[in-house]
Amino acid sequence: MTEPVAVADHLERILAALTPLSTHKLKLLDALDLTAAEDVVAPVGLPGFDNSAMDGYAVRFRDVADARADRPIHLPVVAEFGAGPTAEHVLEPGTAVKIMTGAPVPIGCDAVVPYEWTDRGSVEVLIAQPPTLGQNIRRAGEDVEQGEVVVSAGTVLGPRQVGLLAAVGRSEVLTRPRPRVVVVSTGSELRDPGGQLEPGTIFDANSFLLAAAVRAAGGIAYRVPAVSDDPRSFAAALEDELTRADLVITSGGISEGDFDVVKEALSGDLWFGKLAMQPGKPQGFGLFGAARTPVITLPGNPVSAYVSFRVFVVPAIRKLLGRSPIEQPLRTAALSHGLSSSAGRQQYVRAFCESSVATPVGGSGSHLLGDLATANALIVVPPETTSLVAGDPVSVLMLDEEY
Repeated sequence: MTEPVAVADHLERILAALTPLSTHKLKLLDALDLTAAEDVVAPVGLPGFDNSAMDGYAVRFRDVADARADRPIHLPVVAEFGAGPTAEHVLEPGTAVKIMTGAPVPIGCDAVVPYEWTDRGSVEVLIAQPPTLGQNIRRAGEDVEQGEVVVSAGTVLGPRQVGLLAAVGRSEVLTRPRPRVVVVSTGSELRDPGGQLEPGTIFDANSFLLAAAVRAAGGIAYRVPAVSDDPRSFAAALEDELTRADLVITSGGISEGDFDVVKEALSGDLWFGKLAMQPGKPQGFGLFGAARTPVITLPGNPVSAYVSFRVFVVPAIRKLLGRSPIEQPLRTAALSHGLSSSAGRQQYVRAFCESSVATPVGGSGSHLLGDLATANALIVVPPETTSLVAGDPVSVLMLDEEY
């Protein structure tokens, strides 16, 4: 009898067969939540020029250093600058320029007096309080210097990074596209939600569960209506989908039954076997078709399918995206109460983790989708551990946490 394969070995098998998707230039908004595939160097500094941080008056500091409420300084106002294109202006000693926030300061200006310290004069301004040298002036390049790397390769482009790229004048960025992931559930008993159930049929939860999980992981999901337990129907459906797939996920049909359609149709192309894992013992993987498209086959029970997705498919999607780390780091939490585990299997226990305390949720059945929906974590129990007591430290995989 063949020994079950370790979880880490199966994941290594999958990741070794995958390469990150080819890079493309994308418009900034299309690149949101994708990974930069280049170091972006700022072609301009931020700010691009010395500008005013306040509405007020551009002055030479020496002209107003002695201003007091009881002994104000009077300066003629020789110009007015608003934000926008402005002709170059030299500020002569003993004069002031009315200036708005963001407007370039005139040559020779080394302080801006805010409106609140003046009488807001238009022809002549009365200044009753002195600024400090350089006060209220944003210096060119003080935020970002020209030539500075503003986004490094491997950075996930969130709204803040998109805004920064736009600020330095980039309209596009080199990145890797979202993987196109085809999701196929098998089973003659499956029906789409919204319809009627005949005796012996059930609604297809897996394809919706897995397609939603693909989107949450950063992929583009193509959900295929459930395929019946007929190898030729499954093979035809799979062939039809390969042209739009960077990755295919199936659920069901890979165990030891008489109607395990996926295993029957693909046994000549994919590896199928048992893992030292609970839930999720039956698994399969391989490259299929002329394009050698990766296919990850998952068990049919919904909890087994979802746990397997988190352990194997999420890292696969992240590798296609070029993201790091590929595997989700585990947290450490204290176990709320004792539990037992089968020897030789790495068990994934549904749990609710809060304030560094992990509480197992529901039963161990791999069909208990309601319990899975209330969980926010999986407690990872190593194969060599058979029992744990309250307070023991455990490794936890958080289900709703980005990484």
